Amino acid sequence: MSTVQLSTSPRRRLAVPGLRGTGLVGHISAAVIALAALVAIFGEALALYDPDGTNLSLSFVVPLGDHYLGFDSQGRDLLSRILTGARSSLVGPAIVVVLSIVVGTALAVATAWRGGIFDNVVSSSLDVLFAFPAIVLAIMASVVWGAGLRSATIALAVAYTPYIARILRGAALRERAREYVAALEVQGLRATAICVRHIARNLLPLIGAQGAILFGYAIVDLAAISFIGLGVQPPQADWGVMVANGQSGVLQGYPMESLAAGLCIVLVVVAVNLLGERLTDRAEEVAR
Repeated sequence: MSTVQLSTSPRRRLAVPGLRGTGLVGHISAAVIALAALVAIFGEALALYDPDGTNLSLSFVVPLGDHYLGFDSQGRDLLSRILTGARSSLVGPAIVVVLSIVVGTALAVATAWRGGIFDNVVSSSLDVLFAFPAIVLAIMASVVWGAGLRSATIALAVAYTPYIARILRGAALRERAREYVAALEVQGLRATAICVRHIARNLLPLIGAQGAILFGYAIVDLAAISFIGLGVQPPQADWGVMVANGQSGVLQGYPMESLAAGLCIVLVVVAVNLLGERLTDRAEEVAR
């Protein structure tokens, strides 16, 4: 009489692609992101001058001495403001990504595991959120709870969660149907342990890829909210605020403030999008 033995190690081996296979563009993008992260962490220490120190006699003065980017309309050192403003410009989007991925992943795995009415209710609720653009929710939150980075960040995280949940739900359903999950259930492992230690773990390549792409969107949205005066409030240095404040300089033939801050936003967004696309391709290869 033959018997069927279940594997004592039913966990599917996780292949995390990292940067391998992303090519030269992927590595350059990762280097740009790493540099931006270092500036966000140490930018304030690297600034040579007080980013909020004003001197109206230096208003719109071109690069001079160790003021490598010149001065803004208030006579503040532009390079110091760029370095200091990196923190709010990048930390805010990072918080948005972390919150939306944590909640979105939990919803995706839970709906894939439970299915039925629970899946239908959660999916319908997420469909309602799809009707509201992220920036509109952020503006509404800023109007209700007051302008500032906190309300805009929470609103964007809420708005981005349905996108993450929708994308990960399909992948979670595929993981739910794999043989190793059935083997774990037969061995008596609890549903929570299976979802957290196995299904969610095997979604990490896709989560990383989507997080990179989402980070780019969050940078643009938060910069836009700060641009219209509902995000980071002046005189605090922030790239979105600097683009807005530099408008007067553009009209006077001195576009450096808006140009420098806008270029920083563009470089980081392009880098994360390029890296995110390549990580997505690698995640799809791993899933196959």
